[in-house]
Amino acid sequence: MGAMTIETCPLEGVRLLRPPVFRDARGIFKELSRRDAYAALGIDSDFVQVNSSVSSPGVLRGLHYQRCFVQSKLVAVASGAIWDVVVDCRPASPTFGKWSAFTLTAEGGEELFVPKGFAHGFQVLGDAPAAVVYQCGDYYHPGDEGGVNWASPALAIPWPVRDPVLSDKDRNLPPFSPDLEFPRPEPAA
Repeated sequence: MGAMTIETCPLEGVRLLRPPVFRDARGIFKELSRRDAYAALGIDSDFVQVNSSVSSPGVLRGLHYQRCFVQSKLVAVASGAIWDVVVDCRPASPTFGKWSAFTLTAEGGEELFVPKGFAHGFQVLGDAPAAVVYQCGDYYHPGDEGGVNWASPALAIPWPVRDPVLSDKDRNLPPFSPDLEFPRPEPAA
């Protein structure tokens, strides 16, 4: 069995993981989650919820976060390809308001670890739908949602598809501003 490789990012805590992917005439296989392997790499999140989405070509989802019940995420693509974006929403961080993007594909098997305090979103690449699976470090709490608009001038993210397919909710998210209510590490009392 091959070893997982890990790439760090200028945004503290964000990691691009490349687990071993096994290929043969039937297709591919990889371990989607292995707590001991991630812990050995400094990722010791207790993932409590697993979500999946299937999105059509050109769809953009995000940029989302939970305000009080802050989530870490481990994102992988089961089919297709995405351009995955994280934005540092930790006001005390030296990289507050900075973003990084990564291409994740089913074929490549990449995974992205998104620590607590980041907004997250992605855009489907290519002509095929993308199935995305992400493990979350806290449960989803309706009403605790926050986010920033994908086209925020302060972020100037060069999304690959200029005219994306968006939900009304995502289209109407506020632009990034230091005055927004950002994720807090502990649940509100």
